[in-house]
Amino acid sequence: MRDYKAGNEPKIRRNRRKREKQPRDWKGAFERVLRLTVLSVTSVMIVVGGFLAVQMLVRSDFFRIDRVRVEAATRVSESEIIALSDIAAGSSIFDLDLELIGRRIEENPWVAQARVDRIFPREIIIRLQERVPRAIINFGYLYYVDASGEVFKVLSSGDRLDFPVLTGIERDDLIEQPEDSRALLRRAVSLLEELRERRHFNLESVSEVHIDSSEGFVLFTYASGVPVRLGKEGFAAKLDRLERIYKELEPRLAVLDYIDLNVADRIIVKLDNTRTRAKG
Repeated sequence: MRDYKAGNEPKIRRNRRKREKQPRDWKGAFERVLRLTVLSVTSVMIVVGGFLAVQMLVRSDFFRIDRVRVEAATRVSESEIIALSDIAAGSSIFDLDLELIGRRIEENPWVAQARVDRIFPREIIIRLQERVPRAIINFGYLYYVDASGEVFKVLSSGDRLDFPVLTGIERDDLIEQPEDSRALLRRAVSLLEELRERRHFNLESVSEVHIDSSEGFVLFTYASGVPVRLGKEGFAAKLDRLERIYKELEPRLAVLDYIDLNVADRIIVKLDNTRTRAKG
């Protein structure tokens, strides 16, 4: 019997296969590095070459502006718009800041919006949205008011005066309470648009719209300046009632003190006793 005490175990020899070292493939490694280097250099050259080609094309005469076209200009001349744009003939179409040009053109009070676009290769087009006056307001000087309630232009010689006048809103109101004041102006212009569509009591029948933040809106007739009290809402129904009898009232406007449409389903007509006595 074998003695397996410590130190007497038989030694077991493991079979080990001796590995032979393979020589490194320096030639293959060099070829791979060379291919990567050539690919990288080629890519860089393509990018740089493309960039230079684009720059040469951009700076070439092919993209020099030779025409500036203006669309929808009725109140402002095309020459004025081109002068405001400050686009120099012969400059590159790529050198223009289109948004800045649009803002410069919008400095003209008649221009609500100016959109500037490139038409390749050599044209610029400016599309305008002009303001349309709907009323006049007096702030010491007369100003036009557009459909959005924007006070946009002081009247000058040659401007039309045949628009209803808005009163009750002062310059200080627009400065101190701009949102509320513009909302009232928008409602006043909306009321004028309502009158524009009517047959008997229409826009031509009205000379003034007075705006009162507490009492509402008062129209003044073109003939004799009779106030027509409308209040703050329900304008369409109130004007319907007035139109049904306005043909009968119109010849008597000179002796009326006011017309009140604020009572539901009624029209209150107040005679002006002083005018009646003077006429008698």
